[in-house]
Amino acid sequence: MEQQLKRIAVKVGSNVLTRRDGTLDVTRMSALVDQIADLHKRGVQVILISSGAVASGRSEIHPQRKLDSVDQRQLFSAVGQAKLINRYYELFREHGIAVGQVLTMKESFATRRHYLNQKNCMNVMLENDVIPIVNENDTISVSELMFTDNDELSGLIASMMDAQALIILSNINGIYDGPPADPQSRVIKEIHPNEDLSSYIQTSKSTFGRGGMLTKTSIARKVADEGITVIIANGKHEDVILKIWESENNRLTDNNPATTAPTEEYTRFVPSSQPVSSVKKWIAHSDGFAKGQLYINRQAAEVLSSEKVASILPIGIVDVKGDFEKDDIVRIINPEGRTIGVGKVNCDSKQVMELMGKHGKKPVVHYDYLYLE
Repeated sequence: MEQQLKRIAVKVGSNVLTRRDGTLDVTRMSALVDQIADLHKRGVQVILISSGAVASGRSEIHPQRKLDSVDQRQLFSAVGQAKLINRYYELFREHGIAVGQVLTMKESFATRRHYLNQKNCMNVMLENDVIPIVNENDTISVSELMFTDNDELSGLIASMMDAQALIILSNINGIYDGPPADPQSRVIKEIHPNEDLSSYIQTSKSTFGRGGMLTKTSIARKVADEGITVIIANGKHEDVILKIWESENNRLTDNNPATTAPTEEYTRFVPSSQPVSSVKKWIAHSDGFAKGQLYINRQAAEVLSSEKVASILPIGIVDVKGDFEKDDIVRIINPEGRTIGVGKVNCDSKQVMELMGKHGKKPVVHYDYLYLE
């Protein structure tokens, strides 16, 4: 069988890596490392996005005074990240595999230069057979600049690193068509682009994580729209990563549905067949870094909603909000007040205000730097 999946991102949630009391589940970590090591030896490049630092730090430290949420996160993650990466280092060393720690922040994705710098760093690691282990740098992140959780981070990493698949490991089997605790609920095996899931998604969050299925689904959709297969599965199941990898490889190399049925139960987000450029991938995940808003008229909104390739011209802009510079990210707002996309502007906010409504001017946001939701 010809190997197809050669680069994957694997995100492991806090509830997979920790016991109920918040201590690290070393047996589970070891099982996950064994699977990743197996893939590594087959020539698969794996990027590991791992939660668990705050949870493992919480089990080590007992503050003498009550701390607010930011102080707690900074303290627990500082202690817990050292414990977590040391454990990974020891487990992978048993397989003769080197690992490298990558701590990042939301701000590090805000500019194209920083984005490409991170990408280059991890590419160099992969080229030298080092497995990157990525986590948010909670020790210096503050609430308003933090990722929703590591699901959001994993989506950015998978997109940035041009992964063929993103596997999100949680403590349930996937997206259910009802409450997961209900015996009548079933795992949705495949989710196609534009499929409505509003009646299925549970808004409850995990014990140690910051997000929930709503976040996972939102991120999964965006990443799948960029042509990357996204899978949500149970990280506590035996050999789950290997089973998913084999099933996805079979899917790519065998057209017979009878022989491609997965041996593991999980939810698969079907990837878009339309290629997306590296720049557009960055812009697609840049909504949280927007410095302003461009309000467009109805005619411009209709053009953008059509299948035609279109840029945002000054003639279609009716209002500007925020103070932004050239090359900053801005949100595109339609006449109903809804955000319909994000883009990189070719001029600053003052220049846009001077140009808006005028004919025959260069695009404020060129199509190549525009991502529509």
